[in-house]
Amino acid sequence: MMSRAVLALALLLSACASIPDRARHDLLGMDRSDLIACAGVPDNREAMPDGEVLQWRQDQQVQGPFTIKGPMSLELDLSGHGTCHFVARLRQGRVAQVEYTGPSGTLLGPYSACRPLVLACERFVRR
Repeated sequence: MMSRAVLALALLLSACASIPDRARHDLLGMDRSDLIACAGVPDNREAMPDGEVLQWRQDQQVQGPFTIKGPMSLELDLSGHGTCHFVARLRQGRVAQVEYTGPSGTLLGPYSACRPLVLACERFVRR
């Protein structure tokens, strides 16, 4: 019984962490206006000779799911913290490449801090 619970938890955690990885592929070809509609107004924009690069920033530390708090402000955090910059390269008004930068790893995986930046777009693509 315990092994089923552990397996279910592992599957849930891997599903949350895989959203940024899936978005790397699923967002390719998305129209610029749809990208801005789901991700919001980008924090930075850089014009390039063959298109543009848009960047969204998650600079507030994102915490993983495992923190134990005790009396007298005692905290034990085994989850890790991370930030993320979601970078989309556009050519001819469509997403051609998606990358992530920043120390984005938590207990949920290497890009888990990027999840809030791409979740709405991933849901949009899946509809």
